[in-house]
This record gives sequence, structure tokens and C-alpha cells, in this order.
Amino acid sequence: MHTMSDLKGTLAQIVEKHLPDESHFLVDLNLGQKGNQSTLNILIDADQGVTIETCAKVSRAVSDEIESQNLIEDAYRIEVSSPGVDFPLTGKRQYIKNVGRTLKVLLVSGQEVKGKLKEADDATITMLVSKKEKGKKAQEEEVILSYEDIKKSVVQVSFK
Repeated sequence: MHTMSDLKGTLAQIVEKHLPDESHFLVDLNLGQKGNQSTLNILIDADQGVTIETCAKVSRAVSDEIESQNLIEDAYRIEVSSPGVDFPLTGKRQYIKNVGRTLKVLLVSGQEVKGKLKEADDATITMLVSKKEKGKKAQEEEVILSYEDIKKSVVQVSFK
């Protein structure tokens, strides 16, 4: 019998195998239970955004492979989608994709930093944070944060 983490690893490999190209990547994979039905939630993203057609193709291909390998024995439902705007960023690729956007970053220390994401590399992100002192014009300050210090980052949606 497979353990849950073995199964998640196997499913992640299957998803990655069926992504259309290198610009697409797996963000999250969750296997849950709703009543007597297993639910497989797959979140994928891409450097240029994900289309509904891509989600449908990945869903069918992954579903076919799960069936052929008999990986999930009970009835299950599979959902493939891309993370919504309120879904926290995970990993370097999602940070790079969101350069230029405003982020709200919660640090492990409990401190919150809000600013424009200027750049992201393998270890850190650089943000432009507005500092306002009394009686002075707001100054933009570069703040460099390492991924280890970040608890959660969410893109701030602005409707202008």
C-alpha cells in the first residue's frame, strides 16, 4: 500500500510530465476527502499565465494516467486550476512572474512589508517600499528579503 506522501510524489511527477511546456509549473497538489469521494486539487501556473484549455488538457491526461496505474482506488474528482490572486506566492518562478506588482509580505518575524516587487532571484526578492516621514515627501527604499524570512506573500490587486 502506498503512503500518502508517496502517492503525492507520484501524482506530482505525473502532473509535471503532462504540463504543456517548460513555462508551466506545478504550484500545489492536494489530495483530500469530501464525503466518500477523494478530491485531487492541482494548482498549476505558467510564466505567461494559464489557459482554461491547458487546465482541461492536464486534467484529462493526469486522470487517464491515474486510471491506467490504478493509483486512486475509490471514486475521485480531479480539479486543475491556476492560483487565484489571493493565493500566496510559492517559489521563485511565481515571484519572477509578478515583478512590477505590489505585494504584501508577511515575514516569519510577524512584521509586514508592502511594496512593489522589483526583482527576484534564487535566494531573495527586492522590493521598493515607500517610507513616509512627517513633513517630508515619501521616499522609496529598497528592501531585500530572503525566501527563508518570508512566511507568506500575496499580490495586492489594484483597480485603477
